[in-house]
Amino acid sequence: MSLPNTTSNSDLKALRNKVAIVGVGESEIGKVPNMSGLGLNAQAAMRALEETGLKVSDIDGVLTAYSFTEPYFMLGTVLAEYLGIRPRFNSSIVAGGASPAVMVKHAADAIAMGQCNTVLICAGENRATGQTRDEAVSALTAVGHPYFEQPYGSSIPAFYAMIARRYMHQYGLTQEQLAAVAVNSRTHALLHPNAHMKTPLTIEQVMASKLIADPLKIYDCCLLSDAGGAIIVTSSDRAKDLRSKPVYLSGVGEFHTHEHLMCAPSLTDFGTRQSGATAFAMAGLGPRDVDLAELYDCFSIVPITELEDLGFCKAGEGADLFTSGNARIGGTLPINTHGGMMSHAHAGAAGGLFGIIEAVRQLRGGLGARQVEGAQIALVHNEGGILSSNCTVILSNTTSQ
Repeated sequence: MSLPNTTSNSDLKALRNKVAIVGVGESEIGKVPNMSGLGLNAQAAMRALEETGLKVSDIDGVLTAYSFTEPYFMLGTVLAEYLGIRPRFNSSIVAGGASPAVMVKHAADAIAMGQCNTVLICAGENRATGQTRDEAVSALTAVGHPYFEQPYGSSIPAFYAMIARRYMHQYGLTQEQLAAVAVNSRTHALLHPNAHMKTPLTIEQVMASKLIADPLKIYDCCLLSDAGGAIIVTSSDRAKDLRSKPVYLSGVGEFHTHEHLMCAPSLTDFGTRQSGATAFAMAGLGPRDVDLAELYDCFSIVPITELEDLGFCKAGEGADLFTSGNARIGGTLPINTHGGMMSHAHAGAAGGLFGIIEAVRQLRGGLGARQVEGAQIALVHNEGGILSSNCTVILSNTTSQ
């Protein structure tokens, strides 16, 4: 039985455009053996601060996620210590890949309630060089219910492969259509100066690549990168006094359906629909108002289902945007214009955070060949676990909508 939604539209709209993202920063990306995961976060944070003109002492809120490569239990406090920040508001959010978008919501709530004024959000780690191959594989397999899933050899790729297989059975999706998602991401990554992957990719190469979990090939899977990302959130009023161009939080919504896939309500319908509906209601917008989308793409099946659940197309039609070329820059809905987690970078929770960073940069403009012409509204969707936690963010470069 579903629980009633007791939040009114007026309550949702109370937060619309009240906060802005004023700074974004990326660390070095790829294989960066000379830096720790904490160092990558710090580098991204200082780059985000630099473009705003703010000082470290101006930050009074710190939010971060988690790390598989750093031995710290209280990562948020450790990061604050590392940067010399003594915040009034501090936490480490663990919602898997949904953590960055959830952190944006928590930052907005804290600022609106007067708990702090300016929040630094960081995520990332050195997954490419900070762990051995065996450790990386162990992390991918140490998932699932300890009694009812792990004994049967569960792994993250296998769980997403189950979702892909069910979708294929229900809607007739082909492996060529899955491959088009990876090629779309790689095409955009080639335009990004800081992307991890910088070589062209074809449908044929994806199809011929190593099988990881049927039907997912290695190019259907996200990267393992050394990378850190950071954004700075403050009130819209304060944003006017900074030297960087603000991008406003128009809407945000989250929804959580399960932890273990065996308890998921469906293998083709997760919480994306609900988180998206909340974000659109808060923003007073709909899918047709969105100029570009940065969708979580840990595996090629995921952005296909997200497109459908967010209302951009009907069920079973998500792959068509990729095969038709309409997900490319210049198409009807450019998707993952930085290359996504499959070609730009993925390092823990940083994968979803880079989608937020790219959306901010697109709405500011001036990205050359990567720029989505006339972009005013961007949607970012993060998901964590095995499509367990979903959070949708809608950003705008004006407060007029």
